[in-house]
Amino acid sequence: MGAENKLKPSANSSNNRKRKRYLPQNKPVKKKGQYPLRPGVQGFFITCDGGREHQASNEAINFYEELLDGTDSGFKPSVLPSEPLNKKTKFSYSDEEEDDGDSNADEVDHDDDKQEDISNTRKVVNANDESAANETSDPHIENDACHENQKEQKSKNDKEDDEYHLNEATVQKEPPAKSIDKLIEDELKELGDRSKRRFVSLDSGCNGVIFIQMHKGDKDPSPKDIVQHMMTSAASTRKHMSRFILRVLPVELTCYASEDEITRGIKPLIEQNFPVETQTPHKFAVLYEARANTGIDRMKIINSVAKSVPQPHKVDLSNPDKTIIVQVVKTLCLIGIVEKYKELSKYNLRQLTSPKA
Repeated sequence: MGAENKLKPSANSSNNRKRKRYLPQNKPVKKKGQYPLRPGVQGFFITCDGGREHQASNEAINFYEELLDGTDSGFKPSVLPSEPLNKKTKFSYSDEEEDDGDSNADEVDHDDDKQEDISNTRKVVNANDESAANETSDPHIENDACHENQKEQKSKNDKEDDEYHLNEATVQKEPPAKSIDKLIEDELKELGDRSKRRFVSLDSGCNGVIFIQMHKGDKDPSPKDIVQHMMTSAASTRKHMSRFILRVLPVELTCYASEDEITRGIKPLIEQNFPVETQTPHKFAVLYEARANTGIDRMKIINSVAKSVPQPHKVDLSNPDKTIIVQVVKTLCLIGIVEKYKELSKYNLRQLTSPKA
C-alpha cells in the first residue's frame, strides 16, 4: 500500500525542469559594473572586439600608466645618450708637446727667472719669521694670546652643546619608522581605493565599448594630448600596440544627452580650442554617433554644436583641421576634439598599424 501511495512523476514536472534549465529568463542575471559611466568625467572612449572589454580595458590602463610614468618615448624626460659622442678632446699640455725646439729655449729662460724669484721670496719669508719671533718673545703678548685662545675654545664648546641639544630635540620629534608590513598595507589600501587611481575603467553599458576615466593631475597631459601622441607614434612606426583595442577617442566633456545640456557644457571646450580673436581660423567638422539611443534628433545635436563655434572658424566637411566628435551612449553624451581625424584612419589603431597593401 505504501508503494502505491507514492506519487508518480508526471510529464508536466519533467517539462518544467527542462524549461528552467534552458529558458534564458531563469538564468541568474549578469551584474553590471559597480561603477557605471556618469556625467562630469573625462577620459578615453574605446571600442574593442565584442566580449573582450575586460582585456581591452587592462591593455589601455597599462599603456597609459607606462606612458605617463616615463617608460614610453613620448613623455620621457631627457636622457643621456647611450653611445659616446665621437669628439676629439684636446688637453692643454698637448700643444706644448707639439712645439718646436725654439719653445724649449724660451722655457729655459723662464726657468732662470723663476729661480731668481724663488730666492727673493725666501729672503722675505726669513725676515718675516725673525720679526714674528721677536714679537712672541714678549711675555705680555703671550698672555694676551692665551686669553684669546681660551675664549675661542669656550665659545666653540658652547656652540657644540647647543647643537647637541638641538639634535636631541629633533630626534625626539621625528616619528618612529613604519615597518614593512604597515607600508605594504598602506599601498594595498591605496590600490583598493579607486578614487586614488589615475586610470579607472567605467561600465559603458554597451557591448564592445569601454570607457577609461582619467584623474588628471596638475602636470599630467590631457586626454587629447595622450591620444594624439598615441596615434602619431602608431602611424609613424607601424608597430602593433594592442591586441583587442580598435578605436581610441579622447573625451573631455561628459553630460546628459539633451540639447540644452550639450550647448551649456561645450562652451569652455569651444573657447579653449576655437578662440574668437585669432589670425588663423580653423576649419572644423562635427561627427555624430549614437549607441542604444534612438530618441534624440541627430541634426539638432549637430546644429547646436556647430552654432556654438564662433564666426572666424568655418565648417569644412571634406578637409577639416579639427573634428568635434559627439558620442551618445544611452542617456549620456561624450564630446572630444581631435586633429587629423581622417589622415589618422579615424583614430583606428588596428588600421594604423596594419601593413600597407
